[in-house]
Amino acid sequence: MEIQHYLGGSYDVAVIGGGHAGIEAALAPARLGCKTVMFTISLDWVGNMPCNPSIGGTAKGHLVRELDALGGEMGKAADKNTLQSRMLNRGKGPAVYSLRAQIDRRAYSGYMKHTVELQENLDVKQAEIVDLFHEEDGWHCVTKLGAVYVCKCVILATGTFLGGRVYIGEVNYESGPDGNFPATELANSLKKLGLPLRRFKTGTPARVLKSSIDFSDLEEQPGDDETVPFSYSSENPPENKVVCHISYTNDDTKAVILENLHRSPLYAGVIHGVGPRYCPSIEDKVVRFADKKRHQLFIEPCGEDTEEMYLQGMSSSLPEEAQIQFYRTTPGLENAKVRRHAHAIEYDCVDPLALTASLELKEHPGLFGAGQFNGSSGYEEAAAQGLIAGINAAHRVLAREPLVLSRASSYIGTLIDDLVTKGCSDPYRMMTSRSEYRLLLRQDNADERLMPIGHEIGLVDDETFARCMERKSLKEQEIERVNHVFIAPGDEVNRVLEQAGTTPMTTGTRLADLIKRPQLGYDLLAPFDPERPTLEKSVREKVEIQIKYEGYISRQQAQVDEMLRLEKKLLPEDIDYSAIVGLRLEAVEKLNRVRPTNIGQASRISGVSPADISVLLIWMSKSHV
Repeated sequence: MEIQHYLGGSYDVAVIGGGHAGIEAALAPARLGCKTVMFTISLDWVGNMPCNPSIGGTAKGHLVRELDALGGEMGKAADKNTLQSRMLNRGKGPAVYSLRAQIDRRAYSGYMKHTVELQENLDVKQAEIVDLFHEEDGWHCVTKLGAVYVCKCVILATGTFLGGRVYIGEVNYESGPDGNFPATELANSLKKLGLPLRRFKTGTPARVLKSSIDFSDLEEQPGDDETVPFSYSSENPPENKVVCHISYTNDDTKAVILENLHRSPLYAGVIHGVGPRYCPSIEDKVVRFADKKRHQLFIEPCGEDTEEMYLQGMSSSLPEEAQIQFYRTTPGLENAKVRRHAHAIEYDCVDPLALTASLELKEHPGLFGAGQFNGSSGYEEAAAQGLIAGINAAHRVLAREPLVLSRASSYIGTLIDDLVTKGCSDPYRMMTSRSEYRLLLRQDNADERLMPIGHEIGLVDDETFARCMERKSLKEQEIERVNHVFIAPGDEVNRVLEQAGTTPMTTGTRLADLIKRPQLGYDLLAPFDPERPTLEKSVREKVEIQIKYEGYISRQQAQVDEMLRLEKKLLPEDIDYSAIVGLRLEAVEKLNRVRPTNIGQASRISGVSPADISVLLIWMSKSHV
């Protein structure tokens, strides 16, 4: 029986997907005054955490801070639903400090669901989009029940639902995450549109019953004594409510996995999707790191009102009975009762080289991508792209210039530039090593870097922005003062210096020069600075970092200035690279495919050499471009 179609409504922006990318992609245009609709297959799973119930981590914490500075919601939601908070990498330099929080997954989902329900200009609908096409009046989103929604812009934030298929040993079936329906018909519709789709894979570990775990010999992993919020709007730091634990696999675990390896759909050749390089399954770890005697396992709670515990580091697609066997070889899990088995999930995503830096599909104006649809992995990467796609969809509707963040401005800019310029052959994960400007892009200064942009766009309110500017002013005033404070030598100060393992003073020394010594810090020298003002901890940390790393920061800023100079050299949109004499064939192919907007972006394309860039610069000069 043929479905009768009818007009469901007209909107400025439609968002397909209610996960971490979809939420930010829907909230941003709604908050900017655009009439927005968000479609989700299940209203009960808005903001779901189908994998690790955590927010942040190395480099990912930077993304959440930046997202918050631009006016996103993830940081606020994380602070409201934190179970445990830790600042990672404290033993390293401040450039790689990264906040991570264990999250109550159902409470977080409930918070996000209520947030989108309350948002003005935003309609949230439980509906599966089965067809998408463009006509003169705009993009048409067709639901499974026959409703047609006509929209000026559409954002695809489909996560792992698009053509989703779950694998557990010899068993596989069509499914989205957590037993939800997959978006199979939409995948077929996007293929008809000509989008360059490919298959990626991800996996998730088992959840086990807390009372079946023996914690007596496990290593405890408590939260920080002094916690730090993600959001600059959070008035109080989050409270640590739980303790996580650490266990390790052993030779017996390895033996069980190897005995059953032929039953793994990945090694049996059943799964064709490419998996995440930096988050391998336990069977991948055993094979790829055969010399390792053990692998670390984190046992983490999923929430306050559930007895489910998450086994981070033990994702698998082995058969159910094999999983049970190897869990029970692991200390603490000898009698574990599995509530949800580990599995792999394969899904469709787009080649991000088909996207512009605003996350719009080059060949389909008004159609945007965000999150795992763009080939990335992780909640934080998804949310960051969702916000940028949402802002740019709104800007297209409002006839404003698109927001494109440079690599020098943020990790978000680095993430998007990597995707649309270099592409990705496996699910992309943000890491601090991906940013060549990481000393400038610290998590502590995300507000100074990005909140002026968020305020100008209209997503950061005046009061929040004023507090940011006040913190910046206090920091700058204190750095200026400290640079003019001299500390006289004496027994007390020299005792502190000797205890810190640094050279005692024989003459008066600038306080700033003492702070620059590796073993010393701003707070440690406070007793010898009687005029020091009372500042909140975040400002004190900014002061110390700025003073201590002044030379390194200046050198990196010089690199940024050179990069920005190249970014200003714009390339014509209609340039035919094959007509430029001197470019290598590989460079011509890559440049014609990526279509960089400027010389800076062109220089970052894999396969384009410095010699090719020189040829381009000479051509631009001769052509007076």
